[in-house]
Amino acid sequence: MAAVKRKNAPVLPWMRSPVDVTGMERCPLDSLPFLDPRLKVALGKMGVSSLFQVQVAVWEETIGPGGFERDVCVSSPTGSGKTLAYALPIVQALSTRAVKCLRALVVLPTRDLAVQVKDVFSAIGPAVGLSVGLAVGQSSIADEISHLVKRPKLDVGICYDPEYPSPAPQCAVDILVATPGRLMDHISNTKGFTLEHLQYLVVDETDRLLRESYQSWLPTILKLTASDDQSFASCARSFDASPLGSIKTMKTCGIERGFKGKPYPRLVKMVLSATLTQDPSKLAQLDLHHPLLLTTGPTRYLFPENLKSLKVVCEASEKPLYLVALLQSLGQEKCIVFTSSVEYSHRLYTLLNFFSDLKLKVGEYSKLQRQSLRSKTLAAFRAGKVQVLVSSDGMTRGMDVEGLKIVINYDLPAYIKTYIHRAGRTARAGHEGRCYTLVGKQEVKKFKRLLQKADKESCTEHSVPSELVNALRPVYKNALEKLQEVSESEALRKRKWQLPDRKTHD
Repeated sequence: MAAVKRKNAPVLPWMRSPVDVTGMERCPLDSLPFLDPRLKVALGKMGVSSLFQVQVAVWEETIGPGGFERDVCVSSPTGSGKTLAYALPIVQALSTRAVKCLRALVVLPTRDLAVQVKDVFSAIGPAVGLSVGLAVGQSSIADEISHLVKRPKLDVGICYDPEYPSPAPQCAVDILVATPGRLMDHISNTKGFTLEHLQYLVVDETDRLLRESYQSWLPTILKLTASDDQSFASCARSFDASPLGSIKTMKTCGIERGFKGKPYPRLVKMVLSATLTQDPSKLAQLDLHHPLLLTTGPTRYLFPENLKSLKVVCEASEKPLYLVALLQSLGQEKCIVFTSSVEYSHRLYTLLNFFSDLKLKVGEYSKLQRQSLRSKTLAAFRAGKVQVLVSSDGMTRGMDVEGLKIVINYDLPAYIKTYIHRAGRTARAGHEGRCYTLVGKQEVKKFKRLLQKADKESCTEHSVPSELVNALRPVYKNALEKLQEVSESEALRKRKWQLPDRKTHD
């Protein structure tokens, strides 16, 4: 019934005829048309010698004959190269005009993902003279403002007429990578921060961003960047009437947004996700212009090509025991263990650290932690100093950990989208990877129905050696007792913090 309902659900016309890019070939940088030689050098330093299929398709639609004439939507598996797919053509396009103002905005749902995307832009943007900013709340807003907006230096040798205002602050970056909340902070409060020159808007992890309003960030951006044809027409006439064109008229008309000979072009939008929504009401919020949908296959939900899915069936009460046995059988292989909530992540992390013979460094990654601690833990995991990272679903979106071959679902995901994003942390960029799912005996049918939503009929069962499981039982019992003590202590401490101070009422 679920499959029938999915097929009969309303779908926008442009989504019914997507362009499948799987037939395209990878393109060496030497053969990529119009690529700036400076970008080729920068890509080489990143270890990129050719573009993946989806990257080639986006390049051809934007820098090639398509020329950004249509908005681009990309639905392709995690690890298929979506970040560089939009970063490269945007940097290439912006490099053709030496104008210092905010012309490209990339919005992402989480801080860590935004930092990761900013690093990609920073690896290629400076090569062609572009500066990249970050607005995610990782540092104080004052520090962000100092990097995003430059204050004009007044020449002490010049006497300024008090009747005229002093020079206004100006944007100091060409490209900004931001999370919605901090973006809205700058729009509302930062002097000199403006979107009036914006040419490109990228909405990465679109389905998640559209699901959560984040202070109405999208309607605000579209309103601030919308062109008023009538007011522009009169403004353009006044500009044309003046041989020089005053600076004031240029700013009012948005001349700095000029693109391809047009004084006030539309805002180009690029939306991307491994599980792009088909909900017409949500997609309508984007106000897309003749959108083109690029996909990497005929089905909506796609797994990475080299991903192997496996299940470990056990009693639900013995999941921690089987998880430890599985981790031991995998040796020192780096892996992420996903749980269904931040509370479960903390509990499982605490429990694993009571297994004295695990011989694996375990880290915790969740919203319960400060951003600085999360970043430190993630850096240690990437460096191999932490082998097992216990995470909530905050890390399921877009995060790239080089060399990660194993993902483990400790808790069965509730939705196929969640499974795809979790599994997509491995088998990225053509590499091989495995996704293990611990399934309680009563969850086997539920897990099968979940995979069927992605047209995956079966999942290989993986057997954990029984001798490993049995050898761990005494240790597991002691670990559970210690966990109970710690949980009671933490609960008591939390209650104390929540109780009112009696002295203030005496």
